[in-house]
Amino acid sequence: MKIEKVGLMTPGDMGQAVAMRIKDKGFTVCTALNNRSERSRKLASEAGLTDVGSIARLVAECDLVLSVMNPGAAVDFAREAAAAIKAGGRKTLIVDCNAIAPPTVHEIAGLIESAGGRFLDGGIIGSPPRGTTKTNLYVSGPGASDLEALAGPQLNVRVVSERIADASAVKMCYSAINKGTQLLWLDVLIAAQRLGVDGLLEAQLRSSRSELVDFILGQFPSLTPKTYRWVPEMLELSKTLGAAGITPNVFRGAADICEFVAGTPLGKETPENRDKSRTGKDVVRLLAEARGRK
Repeated sequence: MKIEKVGLMTPGDMGQAVAMRIKDKGFTVCTALNNRSERSRKLASEAGLTDVGSIARLVAECDLVLSVMNPGAAVDFAREAAAAIKAGGRKTLIVDCNAIAPPTVHEIAGLIESAGGRFLDGGIIGSPPRGTTKTNLYVSGPGASDLEALAGPQLNVRVVSERIADASAVKMCYSAINKGTQLLWLDVLIAAQRLGVDGLLEAQLRSSRSELVDFILGQFPSLTPKTYRWVPEMLELSKTLGAAGITPNVFRGAADICEFVAGTPLGKETPENRDKSRTGKDVVRLLAEARGRK
């Protein structure tokens, strides 16, 4: 497949960084900013993305479109992209790169393929590829190796298999361990703070797991602005485990934690405007003081 023009929805924290790395490879990268937020417009402008206005035009003008967004919006976007493909007749390649369960991947694949488009499954693992950070894009499905053209020093494209949903399965299992662990620690540390035993707990943890304590605390400051979109991700994780015959209840609880944090002042910040001087301990203290179910 010859790729010249790449579409990306949406230019958020991860999407913007991925778009910039694809631009580094010499591709034209477009987005559709109709009805998008001022934050999305600002991030798109900073990245030098070409705004084509509507999703219909994005699908019509681009060889492939990467969906990198809040997982709760992934199916709605797929429906709109499928309608555009059906109306325009172009067999655009749609690549879903969101944190969604394998059953959701198959639902989206059905929408795109029944409209006449081509679909690949993707899963992004890692932080936004800025500075020296490297990010992995796992891809699966027939002809997944076509996306290797997007690979660069900071964007590793890893072909998993020819089977749709394998890439998302890898992503979701990794996310379950990575984000699930962070949320478990956050929940327990908030409880310890409210119970008045946080100092004793930290001393005990540092006597046996000091490096892990420092690592986890280091994740909390950047975690809080993301929790609004971690809510649907945790629900997709619940769906993933349920489909595999494992209890879905653990990640329903994780979604509850995210919903609580998202409703606090810390959760309403953005990755760009959060207080960069705030420590992990500050996060725990502020969340322990916040009102809510937690």
